[in-house]
Amino acid sequence: MGKNPLDGFTVDRASIRYIGHDLQRPECILAEPDGTLWSADARGGVMRIAPDGTQTMITQQSNAQFQSTADFEARFTQGTLPNGLAFAANGDFLIANFGTDALEVMTRDGRSRTLYDTIEGKPIGKVNFVLRDSRDRMWLTISTRVNPWTAAVRPGLDDGYVAVADERGLRVVAEGFCFTNEVRLDAREEWLYIVETTGKRVSRMRVTPEAELRDREVFGPEPLGTGFPDGIAFDAYGNLWCTMLMADRLIAITPEGDLRVLLDDGDPEATAAMEAKFAKSEATAEDMRRTKGTIAPWMASVTFGGSDLRTAYIGSLIGTRIPYFRSPVAGLPMVHWRP
Repeated sequence: MGKNPLDGFTVDRASIRYIGHDLQRPECILAEPDGTLWSADARGGVMRIAPDGTQTMITQQSNAQFQSTADFEARFTQGTLPNGLAFAANGDFLIANFGTDALEVMTRDGRSRTLYDTIEGKPIGKVNFVLRDSRDRMWLTISTRVNPWTAAVRPGLDDGYVAVADERGLRVVAEGFCFTNEVRLDAREEWLYIVETTGKRVSRMRVTPEAELRDREVFGPEPLGTGFPDGIAFDAYGNLWCTMLMADRLIAITPEGDLRVLLDDGDPEATAAMEAKFAKSEATAEDMRRTKGTIAPWMASVTFGGSDLRTAYIGSLIGTRIPYFRSPVAGLPMVHWRP
């Protein structure tokens, strides 16, 4: 394969730039070839960020008339919390809604409807992420069925699962994961890579032509070090980039399974204290809050964009803007980039 473009590379903090302002929970970011960015937003929709930085909020209730700020806040604290995003084939947004426990679809003018909120006759659980492949199948991750979901933030609980939606409908294709988070397919769509956040690892499973999953194995080191894996993305060489939540580290796993640290913006003492409590199932929200860094607080995702796919954008859970920097290697094109 030749020399790995990440050999010797770390992110130069002085080169980091920012786009966006006053964002609310920009957890997942989609990039389009024309330079437009779309960010999940806790107000119940997505924020469009034009190449010139102009922002437009598109909410799932964009036709509603709000009489006051209190009315607006009341409507958007009913549970909606867009988390993972993907483009449908027609350009609509597929939204894994962590608040409503549903997979939803929203047009670019805000009209929204539920696609799935049950599976096999039961509530679907805590929907986290959605990925569309080249065959127009939707891969959906459910982190847990525990309610409240915060009780699932502990070691050992493996009730997360992966579902797929195709012409046969929605069905479970793999289960037994520790807080299932983002998933990605490799360049040939032969393997599905699955983040297990509280398991502190990335697993992968072989994809059959019938959209079944087989041959589960851990990819890369286990555990992945300080923090908890959250978002992943492939580059064109085959490195799997991964954000480590609660440590604010950006790492990469090489095709050979070796780990590279690309950026570390964490607070080692706060992270160590939180992880010690996590190991005893005693971590509190305040313990977690203390771990935030300064670049992308609670670093949650990585997205490649720019005309050459060499601009890396970092999503976060409590940041209000999106940091970005130049990568030495292009990202693997998402399905919506392909002709």
